[in-house]
Amino acid sequence: MFKNAIKHIEEEIRITNNLNNCLNSICTYLNEKIDGYHWVGYYFHNKSKQELELRSFSGIPTEHTKIPFGKGICGQSALSNDPILVEDVSKESNYISCNINVKSEIVVPLFNKKENIGQIDIDSNNLNQFTNKDLKFLEKINEMISNKFFQIK
Repeated sequence: MFKNAIKHIEEEIRITNNLNNCLNSICTYLNEKIDGYHWVGYYFHNKSKQELELRSFSGIPTEHTKIPFGKGICGQSALSNDPILVEDVSKESNYISCNINVKSEIVVPLFNKKENIGQIDIDSNNLNQFTNKDLKFLEKINEMISNKFFQIK
């Protein structure tokens, strides 16, 4: 399943020179083509305000367009620089609910070299949706984005 998605996204990144257009296409593709990816978004760091800002998404609109570092799963990942897989969001005390149907979540940081500059956030309406396969898949996508748009050539 992920092999074809990687090929599609790799091509999208190759032909697109505008980061926002690329992120929008990736979010839409993942939301529409990957089973269980019910909301997909990219948040980027605003270090001066110590918050995440939603830059692109596909799915039900959210009121959480800005998230303080440390708040929610996304905010935790912004501080720790680590990916976070949540099997059941109802068991997380620091969870921010974007949609009452969400049952699980995965957040994977986006790095420029070794600096965490943002993250992909995916919500699922299914419990236990995400595995290490999803993690590796999303890390690969983020690596491709970073190599195209953020690395100094």
